[in-house]
Amino acid sequence: MSTLEKISVIGAGAMGAAYASLFSEMDRDCISFVAKGERYDRLKKHGLIVNGKTFRFPVIAPEDIVPPADLLIVAVKDYHLPEAIQDMRPVVGPHTAILSVMNGIDSEEQIGAVYGMEKVLYAVALGIDAVRDGNRVSFSKQGRLFFGEADNSMLTTRVKALQSLFDRAAIVYETPEDMIRILWWKFMINVGMNQVSAVLRGTYSIFHQFREARELMEAAMREVITIAKAMDVHLEEKDIQDFYPFLSAMSPDGKTSMVQDVEAGRKTEVDMFAGKVNALGERLGIPTPVNQTLFRLLKVMEKSKA
Repeated sequence: MSTLEKISVIGAGAMGAAYASLFSEMDRDCISFVAKGERYDRLKKHGLIVNGKTFRFPVIAPEDIVPPADLLIVAVKDYHLPEAIQDMRPVVGPHTAILSVMNGIDSEEQIGAVYGMEKVLYAVALGIDAVRDGNRVSFSKQGRLFFGEADNSMLTTRVKALQSLFDRAAIVYETPEDMIRILWWKFMINVGMNQVSAVLRGTYSIFHQFREARELMEAAMREVITIAKAMDVHLEEKDIQDFYPFLSAMSPDGKTSMVQDVEAGRKTEVDMFAGKVNALGERLGIPTPVNQTLFRLLKVMEKSKA
């Protein structure tokens, strides 16, 4: 895996489109999407417009017979993952590296259960401010992609190959030694920022301007920290403060993916955030009153399209 040349993406939302555009700018022939049904037709007919530029990507259907990808990026919503795992079969070969940039803490295990954990790398994207409106995606900051094996104290060949690819594509990345901790750190951030912003229907500016919004966000985060410690994951209070430089760098007018889902009347990822926190809290005997409240509020908003 010294050189990665063929890249596929499943999930043409804000995140998938943003990364696909960066790879296409490097080499427009290296990138394709996997899709089916209406999504397939939409991508074939209209393509994607990212930061004002139209991209026409090859689109692979689940029934197509094609050479496997060197790298597959999974960028779907949590509730679409079981279907996506089946749809991605045409592009997964013996040597395909699979990188999930999804939210949450267990997409890698779900993918690995089908294709083998030896194909899966861990990843979290932080600080990207991509916003989707139909087939139009815009972003002003790509943030940073944290990725690697669970333990990166010694870099594997495939991690080095991906680092080289990201350098070529000008993708900002970091390979931390302990990726499981980083996975939980991003989960903590999503549980706090995404859910509170969705309930308040606010842009990032609400956290810049209002102490009460930050306090509610931090309260939800602290429940994740308590659970993580009980599961031998090293999160601490300082991890909340370490997030604020990323938040400060985000555009005040930007929106979390969950705000975008609420405004569009789509299903949110509350089951993966507060739902997961509450389930783990119940199993471990840890109270999660903030996330229980956020869960109820967001479920009402989903059902009423409020």
